[in-house]
Amino acid sequence: MGIIKPLPDLLISQIAAGEVVERPASVLKELLENSLDAGATRIDVQLEEGGVRLIRIVDDGSGIAPEDLPLALARHATSKIASLDDLERVASYGFRGEALASIASVARVSITSRHAAQSHAYRLHSHAGEKEPAALAGGTVIEVADLYFNTPARRKFLKTEATEFAHCDEVVRRMALARPDVAFTLVHNGSVKRRLASADFARRAREIIGEDFFPHARPLDAAAGPLRLSGLAALPAYSRSGRDEQYFFVNGRFVRDKLLTHAARQAWADILHGQRHPAYVLFLELDPSGVDVNVHPAKTEVRFRDARGIHQFIFHALQRTLAAPLSGAAAQEAAAPAAYAPSAFSYARQSGLGVGEPAARAYLEFARAAFADAAVTCPQSGIPGTQSEPASSAGDTAPGSAGGITSDAQQSDTAPLLGYAIAQLHGVYILAQNANGLALVDMHAAHERILYEKLKQSLDAGPPATQTLLVPLLLSASEAEMATAAEQHEALAQLGFAITAAGPRQLAVRSLPALLAGGNPVDLVRSLLRDLAEHPASRVVETQRNELLATMACHGAVRAHRLLSLPEMNALLRQMEETERADQCNHGRPTWVQLSMAELDKLFMRGR
Repeated sequence: MGIIKPLPDLLISQIAAGEVVERPASVLKELLENSLDAGATRIDVQLEEGGVRLIRIVDDGSGIAPEDLPLALARHATSKIASLDDLERVASYGFRGEALASIASVARVSITSRHAAQSHAYRLHSHAGEKEPAALAGGTVIEVADLYFNTPARRKFLKTEATEFAHCDEVVRRMALARPDVAFTLVHNGSVKRRLASADFARRAREIIGEDFFPHARPLDAAAGPLRLSGLAALPAYSRSGRDEQYFFVNGRFVRDKLLTHAARQAWADILHGQRHPAYVLFLELDPSGVDVNVHPAKTEVRFRDARGIHQFIFHALQRTLAAPLSGAAAQEAAAPAAYAPSAFSYARQSGLGVGEPAARAYLEFARAAFADAAVTCPQSGIPGTQSEPASSAGDTAPGSAGGITSDAQQSDTAPLLGYAIAQLHGVYILAQNANGLALVDMHAAHERILYEKLKQSLDAGPPATQTLLVPLLLSASEAEMATAAEQHEALAQLGFAITAAGPRQLAVRSLPALLAGGNPVDLVRSLLRDLAEHPASRVVETQRNELLATMACHGAVRAHRLLSLPEMNALLRQMEETERADQCNHGRPTWVQLSMAELDKLFMRGR
């Protein structure tokens, strides 16, 4: 074993750089955070060769005092914390005082800065020990050139120029979403790639994520004691194949945290299809002492003091937003169109939120208030298209209208969100006229969601109501189906089915859930037995219940090519408006789309 000796400062900084400076995007992130901590309202970013050749940041922040300029490149020198108490309540993006020193150990760095109290600026180069006078109107300019010039082995691990620029662009996108009040400009190889003016959150989100996201996004703003969750959550119709549009910010800092990701994924679990991923831009605000941001070199992971309470708060806030009936969601957006705008990144305000109250207790108060009126009782008059037809309400066929088609005067602000049915297309889609234009409804998908939510409510309230068949339904069955029916008799009874053996290869269905009495019982029973055979009986109700209910709803819903009357179609529209998660079916597909009058006029070139 060799002699133990201290490492040189340069080698120490290069070791630290291996954790902090992973690629040009890592450098860019640290520099942008320093600019925001300095109070910048405008930041210009210039990159060359994906940031490997040059990263240049120009901001209009408060600047660095001349006497502090040499310390800016020193290890563990910072103006942001001074004690352990400060570290436990970090009030800035940066706080360790090692980023610039680590960057300077693997690149050529120069800092030009003019403090507000100084008559001129000063410049400092990482390879020179003395600062020199320079010309600058205000703020700070930092240039990082030739990244990894002295560690060629690390440089070989970098990807292509296009890939490295894409990572840098994503850093700018995240910062711009977190701080819409700051203007950003991004230039790559002399070409302007982004020019974002200071704006409100809605405009900034449209610029970053795109217009396609917004028609499917629902705003949310939930608070519980020291916790607040705000932002935008997209419905499953806008689900993605990857996690490219998942932005979660904790006190203004972008993070990738397993706890937060799991809470979000659970909120979408009942409405997201297959391996698709949700899209969202969410801002969690809490007292800084309730979260530890000093657990990862890149500060992208955090640890919460009350992880369980925060998980539950996020899950239920998102679930309630996504589950809001169409009528409730429309009223919420109309009443508070800007309610989802995140607060400014201000710890001065957050420090007064009172961390003496645990997040779990705050969550319980939030849950009591939020879910006191969350249960939606759907009309129990029957299912459109079954033996028990719903009566036509006053709104189904308006007085003086032909078969439910309403006049412009009737399409007022008090008209239903989905309007009134005017026709059925090929027995598959319902065409409805509403205040915005034309609503197209997939009647099977919509009815499937209505049945699914009713089944869940019915099962939660106790054993479901059943309908005994006057004549038992006999169906042939395989040996596996016969065995499953016998073994899963209790599970079937809990779901509202009475199925017994009527012969060696024959089953008798004696009763069904009342909600599904109008469906196809043969297909329903076969699918149900197939699902039950795949899961242990002890887990059917607890962990597989929703899957079974989704199967039951799918087979019980009105089938395609079934002709409905106008009262039946209008009854379906009214139930959609009062049903949770009615925007999408059980498989995550949309149940309806809106065509505005402007879109229809464009199709026919009206006004040109």
